[in-house]
Amino acid sequence: MVGELERLESAARDFDLFADDDFVDPARLAAVVNALQGKLCKVLHRSRMRGDHLLAGQGAVSWAAKTCKVSGNVAVDRLCVGAQLEEMPRVAEALSSGEIGYQAASTICHLQERVGQIGARIDEEMWIRNAKDFSIKDLREIATKTWHAVNPEDFCAAVEENFERRQLFISETDGMYRLDGWLEAEGGAAVKTAIDALAKRLGAADDRSNKQRRADALVEIAHHAMNQGTLPRRNGARPHITVTTTIEGLKGELGAAASDLQSGGPISSKTVQRLACDGTLSRVLKADSVVVDVGRATRSASPAQWRALKARHRTCSGPGCDRPVNWTSPHHIEFWSHGGPSNLSNLLPLCYYHHRLVHEGGWQVVRAGEGVRFIPPDRVIARRSRAPGMAWAA
Repeated sequence: MVGELERLESAARDFDLFADDDFVDPARLAAVVNALQGKLCKVLHRSRMRGDHLLAGQGAVSWAAKTCKVSGNVAVDRLCVGAQLEEMPRVAEALSSGEIGYQAASTICHLQERVGQIGARIDEEMWIRNAKDFSIKDLREIATKTWHAVNPEDFCAAVEENFERRQLFISETDGMYRLDGWLEAEGGAAVKTAIDALAKRLGAADDRSNKQRRADALVEIAHHAMNQGTLPRRNGARPHITVTTTIEGLKGELGAAASDLQSGGPISSKTVQRLACDGTLSRVLKADSVVVDVGRATRSASPAQWRALKARHRTCSGPGCDRPVNWTSPHHIEFWSHGGPSNLSNLLPLCYYHHRLVHEGGWQVVRAGEGVRFIPPDRVIARRSRAPGMAWAA
């Protein structure tokens, strides 16, 4: 058997070195790879049955993961497939001959493992036909429904196990936040549905990618939840974003120090000006870095002005935007930070996306008769200049 493996290794090296990638049939190559995956699964299963992992002082999954240089989840899958292929010769033959792919065989094997816990057996020929007729996604859905129908108690237990695995990580790095996590099926569907509802394009000028629109939708949901005032209070205050700035920073004057979020991260003066459009502001006077006076918190646009603005508009005023007015914030046409008044003639309701466009995105809002016009920025391609005697790096 060692000689057979050496010949396989030699053939694989020769194929990699001499086969012309432009003339290799990917379907045939995939069939060979899938067959070898099946063989690997059976080899791992036999090794586990011999107790090779015990000799290494490891659990079967850890040993398989280290041996094959894969994750624990992949190792669990390979061991399951190897065990079930021993009991399903027709599925093993279909995988070896290229009738079905590895993912389809894995789906069938995991289903048999699950229904086998109550002594049930699946029809191999029927599931091989299913693997040929359906996509992997549909095949997995059919298998999941079959599992629920045959063994609902075990299915529900698995759902609870998934629920216990839920987790969410939020970390700050390089001036951005990174989110990563797992949600169980119902919770994930709820979050995805909410994000999808807000992730469509907002007008013809919306050139954001799908990923960018989903990211903005998540932020918009968070802002809306905080603005509604229905979230639980912390230390007696509504959840909110706190920004510390100076008069110079608020005005965006040259040389002004960057404004800070409560977490300590710096933000641009343009972002501060956007937040000030509908923010609650407190004046704090300092002398020699010591606070000597704290003024009463006031809103840049009063609740009464905001109610009047919502009475006049049904949606965001951005071009082509149909975001409901309750999902917008009042924007000062003449920026509040530049002395613009908080009266109805100077206020427009803008959604998160369009509000950001006219502050950080360089768009302008100008009065045109009884209405307003949104003017996009000139798309100038920035060119670097080099000092005399300097050359670009190669």
